[in-house]
Amino acid sequence: MDRIVLHTKVIPRWVVLLIDLAVCSLSFGVSYFLVKHFEFTFILRGHFFFYTISYVLLTGIVFYCMKVHTCLIRYSNIHDMLRIFLAVLVTSLLYPLVNKLLLVNYFDIRSLNVLLALSINFFITSSLLIMLRVSVKEMFLYGTKASESSKEQVLIFGSGKNAILIKQAIEASKENAFVIAGFIDTNTKRINTVIEQKKVHSIRELSVLKYRKNITKLILHAEQTRGFDKKNLLERCLELGIQVLTVPPSDEWVYGKLSLNQMQALRIEDLLQREPIVINNTRISEELFNKRVLITGAAGSIGSEIVKQVLSFKPEMVILCDQAESSLHEMQLHMQDMFPQAVIQVFIGNVREFARMQIPFKEYKPHIVFHAAAYKHVPMMENHPSEAVLTNILGTKNIADLAAAYGAEKFVMISTDKAVNPTNVMGTSKRIAEMYVQLLSSTPQLIDNTTLKTKFITTRFGNVLGSSGSVIPRFKEQIQKGGPVTVTHPEITRFFMTIPEAVQLVLEACTMGTGGEIYIFDMGKPVKIADLARKMIQLAGLTPDQDIRVAFTGLRPGEKLYEELLNKEELTLPTYHEKIKIARVMPNHRRVRYDIETLIKMCSIAGSEELVRKMKTLVPEYKSKNSRFEKLDVELEAGITETTITAGV
Repeated sequence: MDRIVLHTKVIPRWVVLLIDLAVCSLSFGVSYFLVKHFEFTFILRGHFFFYTISYVLLTGIVFYCMKVHTCLIRYSNIHDMLRIFLAVLVTSLLYPLVNKLLLVNYFDIRSLNVLLALSINFFITSSLLIMLRVSVKEMFLYGTKASESSKEQVLIFGSGKNAILIKQAIEASKENAFVIAGFIDTNTKRINTVIEQKKVHSIRELSVLKYRKNITKLILHAEQTRGFDKKNLLERCLELGIQVLTVPPSDEWVYGKLSLNQMQALRIEDLLQREPIVINNTRISEELFNKRVLITGAAGSIGSEIVKQVLSFKPEMVILCDQAESSLHEMQLHMQDMFPQAVIQVFIGNVREFARMQIPFKEYKPHIVFHAAAYKHVPMMENHPSEAVLTNILGTKNIADLAAAYGAEKFVMISTDKAVNPTNVMGTSKRIAEMYVQLLSSTPQLIDNTTLKTKFITTRFGNVLGSSGSVIPRFKEQIQKGGPVTVTHPEITRFFMTIPEAVQLVLEACTMGTGGEIYIFDMGKPVKIADLARKMIQLAGLTPDQDIRVAFTGLRPGEKLYEELLNKEELTLPTYHEKIKIARVMPNHRRVRYDIETLIKMCSIAGSEELVRKMKTLVPEYKSKNSRFEKLDVELEAGITETTITAGV
């Protein structure tokens, strides 16, 4: 029996139509007999077959035109039932006309009270057709319930249109591995109601449902994760070991059907989100509309999001600059699909090469430059100081100088919280780059004795969730392999922000900048990396330290336990945006330009220690941590003078 009711092969539509016509024929015959009081001798003489055949032919035409037979019976709903009622009603209204024109006028047959027969037939036919569909549907439901023991019990969050669509899509899927145990909602008016045979439960019942019905997953619409009030629910699910899955908007379903592959585990970004950032789109639009915008590092995590958000404000042109050919090509295709009307130019080049980088400035003359190209991995730069200097400092110097030389309106540098009281080469290189950008703002005449028109702005924020090389992709990979998930130290904390949030604030800072500012962003509260790792394990439906172990490996070279956004000597000034403040930094010393140029020249002739020693003299607050360069701090504190470099420097 189960094999029959669970058989997935669909009956041809013409067979359904024939079955419907057979039912209509039977019900019309019964109606005819009732009107004639079952006087069979009189019935046979009274042209029973003429009436029945003409009615069935008309019914076939109406049913075909109204597509009554095209719906899958096992998935019939109220709309299909109403269509049956309407089709039978239309047939009943048309049949007296057919009877008059064909049987009465042509064959001169008048033996039946047609209106009475049709009235009786309407109720019999519609009832039988609906009962047929309900019976078939119930058989499939019976077969489905018989197979539910091997499937996972899940809840759907919400009880509105989206929740019902998700339920219907899951139950209609051939690859369905879930049983919908019910809905769960925060709307008190809907709690304890029943929707499509499934009860709506309160969030307070979650723990009871978990154990009573063995709930393993909670499914919710992707947009429902954005509400700040959902965080408690998500946290509660993690505590109970209930995995949370998100479903994309229905307009993204393939061919209008939800595939189980489209269900994604809740992202850590969704769990750590704060209240949505409100930005002044009008001001940003005025700043970017019909402008030419150059973005370096356009294929990177931050750069690509800047490209996406800038294009939404309809600039005249966006120039994508990066040295990663494949990533840049993919980025170009993706943006052309998203913004088919936009003018997008691609330039492959290394920001370290001044002559090469002159080309996009000379050819396109950008109004606004977003400089996101940089090396950012702390341990890698600790082992390669010259690369950090050449890319992060020389690269920034080149792009900033070109922005000034070609009259760009604004230059926006993307910096990092690691530039504050740096403990590593990477953070120090970004701090020195900040110093150079500030120098350009404080120097009235700099390039070819031409007064600068460019406003130089720096934005500084912490880690962004999901960026390439961040802990999130690393933890995901380790979880997929079964662990362990490696964290450097039990107490290490970091500030986190989502990539879209960070870029929104970068664009806002761009509009408010008048030159020379270092903007810092409200990053919220710092997050323990160990807690982050455990939550990611829970998001995967696993138990930390049981299914997957969290292992501590020790701090990496140059890494510190706590990140900072401000120097001790720095003060902050508020702006009109509550999440953006201006850092008041210590002024640069007079020789900073000469020292930066000397540092860059040293890359080709000096060793790593000499290079780092020079960086420490430029940034006195730079104290190495867990690094081979710690001994230089001891030397400098002891009064050992800087090693003299050859006269060629």
